[in-house]
Amino acid sequence: MPKKIALAYSGGLDTSCIIPWLVETYACEVVAVVGDVGQGDSELEGIEAKAKKTGASSCHVVDLKREFIEDYVFPTVIAGSVYEGRYLLGTSMARPILAKAQVEVALKTGCDSLCHGCTGKGNDQVRFESTYAAMAPHLEVIAPWRLWNLRSREEMLEYLAKRDIPCAASREKIYSRDRNLWHISHEGGALEDPWNAPPEDIWVMSASPEKAPDKPEEVVIGFVSGRPRTLNGKELPPENMVAELNTVGGRHGVGRIDLIENRLVGMKSRGCYETPGGAIIMEALRGLEEIVLDRDTRAYRQEIAEKFAYVVYDGRWFTPLREALWAAAESIAKPLTGDVAVRLYKGSATTVRRRSPNMLYAEQFATFGKDEVYNQKHAEGFIRLFSLPSRIRAMKHKKGLK
Repeated sequence: MPKKIALAYSGGLDTSCIIPWLVETYACEVVAVVGDVGQGDSELEGIEAKAKKTGASSCHVVDLKREFIEDYVFPTVIAGSVYEGRYLLGTSMARPILAKAQVEVALKTGCDSLCHGCTGKGNDQVRFESTYAAMAPHLEVIAPWRLWNLRSREEMLEYLAKRDIPCAASREKIYSRDRNLWHISHEGGALEDPWNAPPEDIWVMSASPEKAPDKPEEVVIGFVSGRPRTLNGKELPPENMVAELNTVGGRHGVGRIDLIENRLVGMKSRGCYETPGGAIIMEALRGLEEIVLDRDTRAYRQEIAEKFAYVVYDGRWFTPLREALWAAAESIAKPLTGDVAVRLYKGSATTVRRRSPNMLYAEQFATFGKDEVYNQKHAEGFIRLFSLPSRIRAMKHKKGLK
């Protein structure tokens, strides 16, 4: 029987029920662990007192914002990873760092077990427990949603009411949301019918593109080896960079995605995602790649991107495969230093200018005007050699050559 359990705590309805359930079921001590990945003051205000009032012996709030952006988000961006071509992996990247912080607190405070509030249907249970396995395989894992008899929001509210535990949650929860500094996701409610268009009241980080400003706005992002370091010439910490781009991108309706994705556990689910700053950074970095990377290197980076996206989505952050993929992506990104201007307008983010001391683009070669560095007659020999297999095949077919 567990004696001291570290719980990944959010302060929402699920984890508010989990604390008293753990105490009653195991007669144990519960340590609440809150990872601050930029979910906002509205979620974090008073959370320590709330956890203790619910039955936790202590509550540890760990500031993870900079580490989250610098060590989890930026590597995924540099790898070019977008799950199923559209999802910028906001929740997927946050889970491993939250689970890592939980394990660290558990080990520091002498806990013998770990607990999370993920359901048995989703991806997050895999992400949390894969991190536990990589970092503390000796600790027991408790997943209440796979154990208890509570099956509805109403039952959970009644559970808390019987124990005189206050909860701000209502009986009608329209959407399930997950927010961090990189994005916010929306699921449930009207979205469960794929024929329903997303209601306008679902969006919270971005303006409707139709109602966005009629005048475009440009932002200039400066990169050093693929990492965003300056915004409009001003050096910013990574978390501030993302926050400011969220504001300006949100104002122009940038970064909205409505996606029916394939979950790791086998079912399809629909989510609406808002990633305004992320959409701008991804667009800018791809624009920088265009002038710096040669064709084969860029194509290989694309191969890495797809594999890296699956690894992150599946919760395999702390694995040798993820580390190997990152080593390759980081090496490719070394020359990606330069500035990119992105134009924001009515929901779009488009690269319009780019420059780099390492760019392979050379105007004296690419010009359609007169040049002195490229002899166009040389193209004839190149084409004959490049097309030689086709030429031989055709000759054999027509003349019966052996």
